Amino acid sequence: MDLIEDPQPGGNAPEFTVSEISGAVKRVIEGEFGRVRVRGEIGRVSRPASGHFYLDLKDDRAVLAAVIWKGTARGLAVLPEEGMEVVCTGRLTTFPGSSRYQMIIEDLAPAGIGALMAMLEKRRAALAAEGLFDEGRKRKLPYLPEVIGVVTSPSGAVIRDILHRLRERFPRPVLIWPVTVQGEKCAVEVAAAIRGFNALAPGGPVPRPDVLIVARGGGSLEDLWGFNEEIVVRAAAESAIPLISAVGHETDTTLIDFAADRRAPTPTAAAEMAVPVRLDLLAGLAGLEERRRAALARGIAQRGQRLRDLARGLPRPEALVAERAQRLDGLALRLPRALRGVAQARRLQLGQGAAGRFGPGLLALGNARRRRDLDLLAAALAPERLARGLGQRRERLAARGDRLEGAFVRHVRDARAGLDGLGRTLASLGPKSVLARGFVLVRDASGAVLTRAAGAREAAMLELEFSDGRVATRPMRVRSRRKRPPEQGTLF
Repeated sequence: MDLIEDPQPGGNAPEFTVSEISGAVKRVIEGEFGRVRVRGEIGRVSRPASGHFYLDLKDDRAVLAAVIWKGTARGLAVLPEEGMEVVCTGRLTTFPGSSRYQMIIEDLAPAGIGALMAMLEKRRAALAAEGLFDEGRKRKLPYLPEVIGVVTSPSGAVIRDILHRLRERFPRPVLIWPVTVQGEKCAVEVAAAIRGFNALAPGGPVPRPDVLIVARGGGSLEDLWGFNEEIVVRAAAESAIPLISAVGHETDTTLIDFAADRRAPTPTAAAEMAVPVRLDLLAGLAGLEERRRAALARGIAQRGQRLRDLARGLPRPEALVAERAQRLDGLALRLPRALRGVAQARRLQLGQGAAGRFGPGLLALGNARRRRDLDLLAAALAPERLARGLGQRRERLAARGDRLEGAFVRHVRDARAGLDGLGRTLASLGPKSVLARGFVLVRDASGAVLTRAAGAREAAMLELEFSDGRVATRPMRVRSRRKRPPEQGTLF
């Protein structure tokens, strides 16, 4: 190794770490581009769960990465969409983790009316492809709604025009849902109002409207942009209550107009669509009532004329009953002669038949039959037959008495045998029977058997007979003890 080496080129240059280089680049870029406005077309757009927007701004030769923080995105009037040409305001910075620079967007606006119209047309085509604008899904408006719901600003002239027109045509109860009709809160509040009216329960404390009116006055495309948002269009398409869109003037068109069931050119026209004219209804009812009365009178007159025409074709009542009256008179003249003839015929029949049957021969035949019955009864009551019957009854009674006497004797014999057995049983249960069971037989001085402890206490001398035949005599000793009931005393 040489003592003096040749110096290496750049050997005295300072060394930097990667972080130092990244920090230096970050300071330079943020210092030079602290506030910039960039115009370009939005390319790729992504929004992860964090709520931030990550997108690309591009032109025909370069691409610039950009990010919109979640807090900034909530305040934007227009959210970024792919293909939109915009003007972004913000600052440039670097992302050291991937060695790239990016733009932090603080404000975003479409690059002119043409860009808004292009985005609007693209959104309209996408929603139409989903079928949200189909005529087949739109509902008919009720002819005379009970309650009308209005979604609009409570402080504008629109609500006054609607209420004035409703009072003129047909006064109806109106529910107003106040919303912001311009700015970044417009779309969210209008969609929430439509869904809120649909969430009301029929028959609840707050009446559910039969028709909805979403109204706003005229304005520029940017002013009406909230009614072009997808959230508003979907809420209008999903509404179960028929909805009238009255946003802007007749020449203004928003996407909610395509999703609504009916589009009104002005808010006043929406009120006219919602209700009919009350005076026209009254006039129409009066005309119908007049037509009803005229038709009723005409019908009665026609039926009366028809009845009169039919009556002329009928015969007179006198002609209808004259022939029958004549026949009745003829029958009345023939009736007495017929009654006399019938009576004469019945009289002849009675004399020939019934008189012969009820003559003296019939009475004699009956008397003979009764005489035979009396003879038979007299023969049955003869004295010898009565005596024979009494003898038979006496024999039957004697036989029954013999049977009763034998039964009584047997019963007495059985009862006597039962009494003898009971005596023997009682004898076996005498005082000596307790000795066989292991007890002691106690007697007093007179030899009487004691059966209670009270008698033992009163006796002066006790005689004890044991089961083995031993007999002992002991005097009764009275111990001093607490007084007890007689049944609890002891012998010793």
